[in-house]
Amino acid sequence: MEALLSSLIKLLTNPKIIILLIIAIVIERLYPKIRGFFGEFWVKQELKKLPEEYIVLNDIMIKSKNKTHQMDHIIISRYGIFVIEMKNYYGLIKGTEFEEKWTQYLGKKKYKFLNPIRQNYGHIETLKELLNLKANQFISIICFSNQAKIDIKSNTIVTQLDYLNNEILKFKELLVDKNIKDLSNIIISNN
Repeated sequence: MEALLSSLIKLLTNPKIIILLIIAIVIERLYPKIRGFFGEFWVKQELKKLPEEYIVLNDIMIKSKNKTHQMDHIIISRYGIFVIEMKNYYGLIKGTEFEEKWTQYLGKKKYKFLNPIRQNYGHIETLKELLNLKANQFISIICFSNQAKIDIKSNTIVTQLDYLNNEILKFKELLVDKNIKDLSNIIISNN
């Protein structure tokens, strides 16, 4: 027993082991933030592939009467204002349009999270007021990472990153008759 204790003390006082333990703890604590950062990065890369007639805004903060809304991505075009809520989740995602919470299944474990459609509704209401546009000029899109399997019953677009641009480009009807550069400037000046 004494030899085991002595070996353990030597191991725990080894500077290399201490550094590895610290790195492991930091990675475990920061993993959700790191995953979120890369999720946003990949969405930005994907949205850069849209034609030039689409204006892409990322990470926008707009104050409404009593709340601040952080919007992951806004795409401004003549075909609508696309408000994209990105969820960099994996596993099976289940829910319906009007449920308060959705469920993420990871093997036998399950986790509840707020319905992102409801979250995006608040973002759209804020933008509608700011830009003086109608609700039918906005398109809500919820985008999950490619590692997620989606089982959502909804009329709102819920997709994976690989299909995001295709969903945006499906819209061909002109919905916005205002200058999209002016709309972009209004959002940026209120960011």
